[in-house]
Amino acid sequence: MDTLRYGPWAVVTGASAGLGEEFARRLAAEGLNLVLVARRKDRLDRLAAELSGRHGVTVRTLALDLAREGAVAELDAATAELDVGLVVDNAGFGAMGLFLDQDLERLEEMVRLNCLAVLQVAHRFGRRLAARGRGGLVVTASLAGFQACPYMAAYGATKGFDLLLGEALAYEMRRHGVDLLVLCPGATRTEFGQVAGSAGGGASMEAGPVVAAALRALGRKTTRITGLSNKVAAFLGRLFPRRTFTSLTALALKPMVPPERR
Repeated sequence: MDTLRYGPWAVVTGASAGLGEEFARRLAAEGLNLVLVARRKDRLDRLAAELSGRHGVTVRTLALDLAREGAVAELDAATAELDVGLVVDNAGFGAMGLFLDQDLERLEEMVRLNCLAVLQVAHRFGRRLAARGRGGLVVTASLAGFQACPYMAAYGATKGFDLLLGEALAYEMRRHGVDLLVLCPGATRTEFGQVAGSAGGGASMEAGPVVAAALRALGRKTTRITGLSNKVAAFLGRLFPRRTFTSLTALALKPMVPPERR
């Protein structure tokens, strides 16, 4: 990794588990100092102690719920004196089941975190990166953002927002020397399925290869779909009529939803 371009500090949101934790591990191994952001301070502090001891980097933790109003502004202020060269905007969650059966407040929280917070992070830190004339921003979207997703309707819509926002901003920020990558993983072995209420099933990737692919693509590509089968699925979505592909997606997702919620 070009630590001059993307360092000396990196901010990683959703860093207490899953892809965010894996990003933190790999960036620390590259020698970047880290600001780790998530709600669970105990997990962040344990990870910070491990990474600073193993790699000799400085690691700060910030316990924040980015879905809360004003939280992104707090993150911006807390890192104002740091020369942040890379932001990994990874915080987010999903919800599986029939849309009308899901809790509305939980869905609204998901939209705030998956969409509004992503927009706010991109705006605040995008300005900072543009002012320094170099840096990178990684937005974790999803394969779900490429098509309508029955049984994950709202989640897929939020990730479609992230995908389109990120691709547009990648074009706009290029003139400022800022690299923006939209990461689009498919099913990954993290806590995502447990939080979303998945019944399991289906093929999934480990977090390590997903993050490694993202870091290789940063500065070289705008969008990175991880996994051959996921790339094929995204490509097929361009070939089939949208209504047909929505039905195929429903067939794939339905077995992952507990019977009482489908």
